Amino acid sequence: MGLAGTAIGTSASLCRGVMEGLLTRCRALPALATCNHQLSGYIPRRFSHCAPGRGKRLALSCMFQPQNLREDQVLPVEGRSGDLTCKSQRLMLQVGLIHPASSGCYHLLPYTVRAMEKLVRVIDQEMQAIGGQKVNMPSLSPAELWRASNRWDLMGRELLRLRDRHGKEYCLGPTHEEAITALVASQKTLSYKQLPFLLYQVTRKFRDEPRPRFGLLRGREFYMKDMYTFDSSPEAARQTYSLVCDAYGSLFDRLGLRCVKVQADVGSIGGTMSHEFQLPVEIGEDRFAVCTSCSFSANVETLGSSQMNCPACQGPLTETKGIEVGHTFYLGTKYSSIFNAQFINIHGKPSLAEMGCYGLGVTRILAAAIEVLSTEDCIRWPSLLAPYQVCLIPPKKGSKEEVAAELTGQLYDHISEAVPQLRGEILLDDRTHLTIGNRLKDANKFGYPFVIIAGKRALEDPAHFEVWCQNTSEVVFLTKEAVIELLSHVQVV
Repeated sequence: MGLAGTAIGTSASLCRGVMEGLLTRCRALPALATCNHQLSGYIPRRFSHCAPGRGKRLALSCMFQPQNLREDQVLPVEGRSGDLTCKSQRLMLQVGLIHPASSGCYHLLPYTVRAMEKLVRVIDQEMQAIGGQKVNMPSLSPAELWRASNRWDLMGRELLRLRDRHGKEYCLGPTHEEAITALVASQKTLSYKQLPFLLYQVTRKFRDEPRPRFGLLRGREFYMKDMYTFDSSPEAARQTYSLVCDAYGSLFDRLGLRCVKVQADVGSIGGTMSHEFQLPVEIGEDRFAVCTSCSFSANVETLGSSQMNCPACQGPLTETKGIEVGHTFYLGTKYSSIFNAQFINIHGKPSLAEMGCYGLGVTRILAAAIEVLSTEDCIRWPSLLAPYQVCLIPPKKGSKEEVAAELTGQLYDHISEAVPQLRGEILLDDRTHLTIGNRLKDANKFGYPFVIIAGKRALEDPAHFEVWCQNTSEVVFLTKEAVIELLSHVQVV
């Protein structure tokens, strides 16, 4: 598989490395301490189905999470069997992360929304660390803005267009270069001292895809982070360009995704320089080439059909497939000249702002991460994005171990008190009419990083809980104190 196989393996190994570090600390703990309470005399009580909070427990039975855990249940929902052509789409439908609404449009269900909100928080951290300021622009974009840039006709059928009751034309924005430039141009007293501006948003985007497929990887409605930068000179704009690209690299490193930055075509966005961030994977629709002798990499669209060697060093090029999860453009004055986005320079004269634009496919990153990290049957998340970090499984009702059910509830409360970052991150699988084995199988499919079971060894003195560390496929038996020590090192955004 070459580069694709190496990158996918590296992404998975990063996740495993974090988990193994936690387990190493756990194994180094001193002798297991005796619990303060004995099992005798415990009266199991019904688990609360309340929202998470102090003294309350979040229970799985109250979650709106429609599941189709067999593939034959998924196919009629999605359509023809040929439509389920990638792992992430099939798994996300099976466990109820998404549900089809119409062609290329999906309901994002609670687990997905939680994961996406976490991803947005990581994006916010990286963008604001380089000076990004968050805005929110309307999805309805007036046709006159797009006609001014000639993209009303250039983008053709890709634009979803509509008229209001007064006959005024709009499109549902697939991107916002025109809107943001017009906004900045409306500010007539900008000074070079205020620049650069790095303005970004995370919003729904719309494209009339001729053939939506692959679930969230290619749809008509999706979430994107788009940033637009305004600088006082080409030199400053290129520095900003490098700054944002480095922030993208930092973002993907934190997620454990080994993306490749490749030279790309400017397409309908325009400008003079462009790069894509490609996640190597076999179902990817993009093809890019990398040089094995130097750092050169490029989308094959930018290379001649007969190009076999690297243009920089003449070394051999290796081609692979990838999913584009990010794209950056240096625009120069293409849009600022159209909308007259000016500032007053150091000489007191009006000058056109130098611009860049930078996109991240938010929902696409979620699906692409699942595609790369998951097994054929079970979802695996980047550790930071897992909807819930911990799933607790108490004994089955009526079993010999049922007396340990109260210990599970107490463990929930102790983790919430001792590990503040995990409050709201713990889910209690209170479906005690099911066996532990069946609930463990479901938990494995959902991909919780930690699954903790109160089984036979919970009856010991001290009680030991069975801890499944999903990202390393390792199982350990720990006391309450050791469980808390292990989880205290979990990072949550």
